[in-house]
Amino acid sequence: MTILCVRFQLPPMYEAALPGLLDLLEEFTPVVEALPPDGALIDVRGAERYFGRSAVELASVIRVRSLALHGVDCMIGAGPGPMLARMALRDARPGVTCAVTEDGVREFLDAKPVAALPGVGTATARTLCEYGLDTLGRVAAAPLATLQRLVGAKAGRELHEKANGVDRGRVVPNAVSHFRLRSSGGTPLLATDRLFDRDELDPRRHRRALLSAAEELGSRLRAVEKVCRSLTLTVRYADRSSTTRSRTLGEPTAHSADLTRTAYGLYEALGLQRARVRAIALRAEGLTPAEQASHQLTFDPADEKARRVEEVADRARAKFGPRAVMPGALAA
Repeated sequence: MTILCVRFQLPPMYEAALPGLLDLLEEFTPVVEALPPDGALIDVRGAERYFGRSAVELASVIRVRSLALHGVDCMIGAGPGPMLARMALRDARPGVTCAVTEDGVREFLDAKPVAALPGVGTATARTLCEYGLDTLGRVAAAPLATLQRLVGAKAGRELHEKANGVDRGRVVPNAVSHFRLRSSGGTPLLATDRLFDRDELDPRRHRRALLSAAEELGSRLRAVEKVCRSLTLTVRYADRSSTTRSRTLGEPTAHSADLTRTAYGLYEALGLQRARVRAIALRAEGLTPAEQASHQLTFDPADEKARRVEEVADRARAKFGPRAVMPGALAA
């Protein structure tokens, strides 16, 4: 086992703690891939040799240090590769690391439903189940040609490999320095999330949460005189899985209407069908000073009016509080 998948049990609206937790992981290995809003993948091959401890023992140390230094518990899955570590995480619980050894991969995968395999969506799982391939063991035993006829050549080959425990993924260090940049110098982390009181099925409630989050991000960006280049949406589901999508904006902006449109676009692109959503997180990324940003002039008076109204609303919120002015959809 060389890969750990860590999910920190962060309280709602506490995503700002993630940079410090990523720093904690970097004390064990520099190969850390952040999985916002609350997780990370880490490659501990070098750490196993350096500290003379197994991956499971390192996971225990990480958990203890996370609790002692940050007051945050975590769940950890361990496996030979990123895919297996992610799948092991689903079976983990606080205080107990779920570990998949190289010799135990086949046993771990065989009985799992085909939908448990990363990358297998609802439509693909339904197609496979119609042909009796409802477990990963049956998929692994099926001829490659059969799978390729059912789901396509490339997808069939990847499905066959993954069902047989072939994990070609690797940990890609990505966002650790990025998070430091956003949290250094006292600058607030421009991210927010909305946790539902219960697992929410209603798309209207999802969109209302997106509107609220985009309005908050826009207000905070303008308050620190920044604009963002991209927006990232993370949707967390009732089964503790999550989906993250990012989109680059047409131009750097802090305009709430633009952020809201982009957030809606990211959400619609997911194509959720009666998904039980537990929380929605939105992050503004690629921050630059507003004074350095360019804005495409338009001849649309409605756009200019909206921006002037936004300026007035910001002044009212600064004086009377964040709920002094809000979209009608949020006031209802």
